[in-house]
Amino acid sequence: QLQLVESGGGLVQPGGSLRLSCAAPRFPLVYYAIAWFRQAPGKEREGVSCISASGGTTDYTDSVKGRFTISRDNAKNTVYLQMNSLKPEDTAVYYCAAEGYSSCPPPGYVDMDYWGKGTLITVSS
Repeated sequence: QLQLVESGGGLVQPGGSLRLSCAAPRFPLVYYAIAWFRQAPGKEREGVSCISASGGTTDYTDSVKGRFTISRDNAKNTVYLQMNSLKPEDTAVYYCAAEGYSSCPPPGYVDMDYWGKGTLITVSS
């Protein structure tokens, strides 16, 4: 089974930056499109960003466009989410997820095959 491990969460001030990492300890991520989701308290899970297996295609939800950047480093078997200009509305548990396809799913798709346990990002002054 593909196991995903997120890291990089924490407390940051509004306008600050964080970089999340998604790594797999036993399997290569190169085969999978990798997506980031988030769930704020009392709200439904939503897709944030996705990157194709090749890294050639990326997508973002409208609320983070221009602020977040997804990337991957095959040598490190890691996918990153660079988050800049963070807002209090970005506060949520962020999850890394994968499905057994190389291309990103359409917007709104949340039925991914593999999930990390999540990492908490709190944006507050």
